[in-house]
Amino acid sequence: MTMKYKQITIEDIDYFVSICPHDQVNTDAESLLKYSKDETEDLMMLPQLVLKPNKVEQVSLIMKYCNKHNIPVTPRGAGTGLSGGALPLHGGIVLSTEKLNRVLEIDERNLQATVEPGVINQIFQDEVAKKGLFYPPDPASRGSCFLGGNIAHCSGGPRAVKYGVTRDYVLNLEVVLPNGEIIWTGANTLKNSTGYSLTHLMIGSEGTLGIVTKIVFKLIPLPQKNVLMLVPFNNAEKACEAVAAVFYKGIVPSAMEFMERDAIDWALKYVDGINLEVDDLVQAHLLIELDGNDLDVLLKEAEMVAEVVEQFECGEILFADSEAQKQNLWKMRRSVAEAVKSNSVYKEEDTVVKRAELPKLLKGVKEIGNKYGFKSVCYGHAGDGNLHVNIIKGDLSDEIWNEEITKGIAEIFQLCVNLGGTISGEHGIGLVQKKYLDIAQSKAQIDLQIGIKKVFDPNNILNPGKIFNV
Repeated sequence: MTMKYKQITIEDIDYFVSICPHDQVNTDAESLLKYSKDETEDLMMLPQLVLKPNKVEQVSLIMKYCNKHNIPVTPRGAGTGLSGGALPLHGGIVLSTEKLNRVLEIDERNLQATVEPGVINQIFQDEVAKKGLFYPPDPASRGSCFLGGNIAHCSGGPRAVKYGVTRDYVLNLEVVLPNGEIIWTGANTLKNSTGYSLTHLMIGSEGTLGIVTKIVFKLIPLPQKNVLMLVPFNNAEKACEAVAAVFYKGIVPSAMEFMERDAIDWALKYVDGINLEVDDLVQAHLLIELDGNDLDVLLKEAEMVAEVVEQFECGEILFADSEAQKQNLWKMRRSVAEAVKSNSVYKEEDTVVKRAELPKLLKGVKEIGNKYGFKSVCYGHAGDGNLHVNIIKGDLSDEIWNEEITKGIAEIFQLCVNLGGTISGEHGIGLVQKKYLDIAQSKAQIDLQIGIKKVFDPNNILNPGKIFNV
């Protein structure tokens, strides 16, 4: 695939203005700077042009033109990604989906909804909740991330442990291909065994195969009750050991989150208004939620969970006794990433293993950190075996940060694979993790995926340079 792309000219801009209103075509320095970053470390890559279409027909014409003239296009949602997937590596155009932001239909009879990709996750959840329905995938950034970005990375979030990830709720997608053609990938049915599953191929493809312009989700009834527990442990590995034991007991929490001591301390400093005292000896917490429609049943399950975690030397369990306290505990958990970011430059690795291997993963991460001289702050979706490892720069030199730390990251990823896991659970490969992809996948696997990319995008104009070195 060629990497020699056309530089955008006045004639190109004139064409885009002819199909999009002026306010959807941005060339000013402020806009270019804004869309040169996402939440990935401290990287910045300037586009030449930012387009904000609000109709699928505009997206189609943009892609057709760019494919013909060899102009690279980087699709972008809310810019909350952590793998560099929305960074315009080769300049060109950033195509923002922010104006494709309508909830088109909530079909209560069939428990389905049709939305555009620029709808914010939490807004969608709130809209369907008004009708007694539930869309479970809820990333930490749910208050700002777009559903299209969730599709691109197959996002999960805390409640994936019970309810599954984004792909488990997608029935059908409207997609604009790199050549401008508009297709639907499946059918609005619960079963579909008609040819290859293009829908599932698109989910997690990180904007490299097509641009999603409509999504048909399935929904489920909204659980009416929940119980939330915060469980302290004086030993972080013991906290990890308790995770699998809860499931072995036959209990499936709706969320089971792990937070190391530093994660909690930094979050409490970062977020105002949360009153939580943490004993000096506590090294980790599990935040455990149970949900359903019968409070008595949930309280009995909570008692069973308490009996299990007590076997792993936990401290006094906090049961959230009000909706406000529940919201504060979740606010604390969802603020951890921002709290870490506010403290230091960092690299966040999205490791995932089988949940019973989580103690070995945590222990190994700390040992690798000691070997290479870096501090890590760990938290994540313990019920899924998904540990977010935040490597803190602190006072490390730029030389060590840019050279030695990558060796440590490679060892962490190799540990994941050795434990039967892989190198990303929900953040994707994007730009920053692609050099590690061969740790998790064979040459045959990678070559097959590159071949698929070539079929969809023979001119390599759509999000080029992401996932693979092509």
